[in-house]
Amino acid sequence: QVQLVESGGGLVQAGGSLRLSCAASGRPYSYAGMGWFRQAPGKAREFVAAVGGSGGNTYYADSVKGRFTISRDNAKNTVYLQMNSLKPEDTAVYYCASRNYASISRNLYDYTYWGRGTQVTVSS
Repeated sequence: QVQLVESGGGLVQAGGSLRLSCAASGRPYSYAGMGWFRQAPGKAREFVAAVGGSGGNTYYADSVKGRFTISRDNAKNTVYLQMNSLKPEDTAVYYCASRNYASISRNLYDYTYWGRGTQVTVSS
């Protein structure tokens, strides 16, 4: 059984930075495409960023492009989301997700395993 555990969320002022981590266990992690999604109160879950199994391919939502960076360390079975220049509209619960394929996807229905999420709150 695959387990994903997010950490690193918190409260930060606008313009600040946070780094989220997602620790994976239970499968050959290095073959899995990974993604970060977020969900604000009253809104649908939305795509943030994705990385392929090798870490060479990445893809970002337009709203975070240039501010967020996704990366992975396959030796540590961990994927990261570095978030800079945070805005109040980035406030949400951030979820890590894993696919059964190495390719990247922005479609949440392409992801099989999900973490429980970590809260990110950006104050103005």
